Amino acid sequence: MTPPVVWSIAGTDSGGGAGLSADQRAADAFGVHLCPVVAAVTAQHSRAVTRVEAMPVELLDAQLRALADDMPPLAIKTGLLGGAEQVRCVARWVDRLRERAPLALVVDPVLGASTGARFADDAAVQAYRAELLPRATVITPNHHEARCLIGDGGAGELAAPALGRALCGLGAEAVCITGGDNADIDGRVLDWFTGPLACGWIASPRIATAHHHGTGCTFATGVAAALALGFVAEDAVVLAKMAMGHALRHGRAAGAGAGPVLARPGFGDDPSLLPLCSWGEEPRFSAPRAAASRRLDLYAIVDSADALQRVLAAGVRTLQLRIKRPDAPDPRWADTVRLSIQRSIAACDEAGAELFVNDHWRLARELGARGVHLGQEDLLALGETGRAELAASGLALGISSHSLWELCRARSSAPRYIACGPVWPTLTKAMPWRPQGLHNLRWWQGMAQAPVVAIGGVLQPEQVREAAACGVDGVCVVRALGETPSQSVPPLQRALRAGREAALGGQTPPLPRPTL
Repeated sequence: MTPPVVWSIAGTDSGGGAGLSADQRAADAFGVHLCPVVAAVTAQHSRAVTRVEAMPVELLDAQLRALADDMPPLAIKTGLLGGAEQVRCVARWVDRLRERAPLALVVDPVLGASTGARFADDAAVQAYRAELLPRATVITPNHHEARCLIGDGGAGELAAPALGRALCGLGAEAVCITGGDNADIDGRVLDWFTGPLACGWIASPRIATAHHHGTGCTFATGVAAALALGFVAEDAVVLAKMAMGHALRHGRAAGAGAGPVLARPGFGDDPSLLPLCSWGEEPRFSAPRAAASRRLDLYAIVDSADALQRVLAAGVRTLQLRIKRPDAPDPRWADTVRLSIQRSIAACDEAGAELFVNDHWRLARELGARGVHLGQEDLLALGETGRAELAASGLALGISSHSLWELCRARSSAPRYIACGPVWPTLTKAMPWRPQGLHNLRWWQGMAQAPVVAIGGVLQPEQVREAAACGVDGVCVVRALGETPSQSVPPLQRALRAGREAALGGQTPPLPRPTL
């Protein structure tokens, strides 16, 4: 298959550390084809930049024109552009290309070098604001660059979340403010992300190394590569963060100063590189739970205490009570929910089964339940105070996840398990996500560092077997239970055992597949 094409419009680095050299390595790590378009030439080594010359606009335009018909990009990444005219040239080409096909634009606003050299004058910064930010899919400034782009008026006092909102106010669809130059929190480097689907901190352990030249270029090109592969911005930054961590681990000396980071394939199946994502503006990340004493196995989701008792009698020992709110107001509904939870807790306690109450976590806690299941929207709606209260309750927490960002966010709450779904198309609820498939289920299982359960569209014993063969801790069934669990459950249990026997030696896929 022909790899996706990404253009990098950036500067050369005569020392081979940053710029187009770093971009090429990052593109190779993701398996995309990079077209390196020279916008500026620098004379530099590992300790200093001694000269910068912008490429004449006519020659920059000629490079882009030569590529446009034969190798049109799915994503463009910009780095060092050299001046306001070069910025405007790029903006014109983005518009032309978007008239033909969708195009992602990642803007790494290279305004200066870590050694102190300035790469952009006031006119160039203004051109970034006027021309590139309104066209950008994602911008990846550090804190200093973010403040420069905002301009005067107290921007130096703004925290990262406010900076992100301000930059989106200038037209960018999404902003990732990188924090590698800032102080750590609990040994973690924190980047702030503001996007159309999610906002929060991205946290990864600090990698102690003196060789970090080219991290910004590597990260931005990783975002562009992931966008070209079909990931949304939120998931693209997660993959780019993983690739950058991998590159930092392989950094090496190349001169007397800071050596380059070396992006390479192999980052996408290393669970230690998967970051945590916060639920809000507070960088709260819970310590992982201790390993559970039992596997979740066949996991039945039922809508009443009566159905729960029939499933218990059939031998299932992991259950979720999910009572949907009625379409029309029902004054008896609250009493029905309370009674159903009470009866379900008593029945599960007597059978030695593990129960998760869906949604009604405060009532579940009041009535003595030990576990609850919440969706991501429910957890977001709780706010910082509600999430802190839930964490302090001691309830075992199951969390749904449908995308990389949601997986990373779920991991930050020390869950009892993370649900991966929908594995197959499901009719139980309307969802915007593509089915995860067995490929992503295997990836979740290998990467989550928490028990994973498969959910969504599991209708037949063969699907239970296929899901269990991915190594997951449990497989959720709803409609497959039917009206007579005493008949439906035994073949489902046999399929689970058969899948478990086939799961030995399974490998984590090198990368997940997009779900949005």
